[in-house]
Amino acid sequence: MKKIEIKEGGRTIGMVCVGQALSEVVPLLDGYPAVYVVHDMNVRDKAADLVSVLSGSGVNVCGLMSVEAAEENKNMDTAMRICRWLMESGAERSALLLAVGGGITTDMAGFAASVYKRGIRFAYIPTTLLAQVDAAIGGKTGVNLDSYKNMIGVIRQPQFTWLYPEVLTTLTRRDFLSGAAEMLKTFIISGGDCYRECVDFLGSLNLVPGIAADSKDGFESFLRLNQGRLSDLICAAAAVKAAIVSEDQFETGLRRRLNLGHTFAHAIEWYERAGGTDCALSHGEAVAVGTVLAARLSEASGVSGHGLADRIADNFARCGLPTACPFGLDDLEDAMNKDKKAENGKIHFILIRNIGETIEYDMTAAEAVALLKGAI
Repeated sequence: MKKIEIKEGGRTIGMVCVGQALSEVVPLLDGYPAVYVVHDMNVRDKAADLVSVLSGSGVNVCGLMSVEAAEENKNMDTAMRICRWLMESGAERSALLLAVGGGITTDMAGFAASVYKRGIRFAYIPTTLLAQVDAAIGGKTGVNLDSYKNMIGVIRQPQFTWLYPEVLTTLTRRDFLSGAAEMLKTFIISGGDCYRECVDFLGSLNLVPGIAADSKDGFESFLRLNQGRLSDLICAAAAVKAAIVSEDQFETGLRRRLNLGHTFAHAIEWYERAGGTDCALSHGEAVAVGTVLAARLSEASGVSGHGLADRIADNFARCGLPTACPFGLDDLEDAMNKDKKAENGKIHFILIRNIGETIEYDMTAAEAVALLKGAI
């Protein structure tokens, strides 16, 4: 098992572990008198297998609860339902809440654990690529408020996040690529060979014939054949995020770099939800579009030279990700103004000088839209 520490002032405050078998999570739960499991109902079978392994190894699993992991359910009602279940199940402050699922599940469970009895311990077993490389690492927890993402929450580190690449074989190709967008974003920030290797890996997936976007046919075989390569990329992305969080846990500076593409992505998601329709783009797909828009804004504002945005757009398209904004830029301006990271009327946009070099650049949403209109 590989272990990646998250630190604060030289003290370990969290741990990301990469394992290959369900049984490897058992030692991580040693010493917890009671474990309560919350899982996404889409991974019910995986959660049942986990509980069987834990119980058979002497872990005291006291309860199992399923949630429907969808953006419309990522709210205070669901968080309070988790808290009520813990209370009715007799969970004490010494208990640990173990969340099994994607980023929506880990965000909600982490938030519920953080407020139940003023805070109990919690841990994650993320089951999507997006959660394994981003959402389940770093301590951000929360729920949505109306149509606005993650407006209510806290930053509090899980006891551990256990990454298990084999579980990704349960995903469809589209769900997998949603997480791949976050992985690419991470490697744009960090630089090095990982960005090129990630593009090559995802590009080879996109070339495999007969794998439909919403089907598992052929996709599971591809992942099993390339599990070692994928595991290395996941571990590298997790290490990048863990290092950044160790430097800036509460997002006062460096950690903002991880928001690359997200101001645009959240605006796209808000606009789709506000229109009363199902989101045509997943979160990761919106991040892909948002990262391309950030690259174009980087060129338009003079932060980067000409050609960077087209290069990133071509790379993302090669990986099978969307690159064009589905709405007019004016439609996104109001949503960007409501971004929770806006301060004094300005937004902390993360722009790209080059692969491996990003900067924070403050401007209003109107200024960003005007620059993009002149560039697109």
